[in-house]
Amino acid sequence: MLRRAPFSPRRRALLALVVLVLAWLGWSWWAGMAITAGLDRAQMDWDGDGVTTQAELWQAVHAVRVVKTEDGNRHCQQFSWTADDEVIRVDCSTVLQAAP
Repeated sequence: MLRRAPFSPRRRALLALVVLVLAWLGWSWWAGMAITAGLDRAQMDWDGDGVTTQAELWQAVHAVRVVKTEDGNRHCQQFSWTADDEVIRVDCSTVLQAAP
């Protein structure tokens, strides 16, 4: 029976990095972070000046939480800071469904 060589240090480091990134993505999704909410870049304009900067993209990764709610045909997304739950904005839309 042939015995395989153990993982090289480079492969171990790569495997550890992949596992850490997947764990971070899982936590981000569970915590409701904005980066995992499927937002467009234009929707990540937290200060409302019309331009999404690199700093605002970084805030989507670690500082902004999205809570999605549905009330009948009304679908809303509430954006808030993770540190103090201060609401940044609320985006709502009416979703029409096909008649049965």
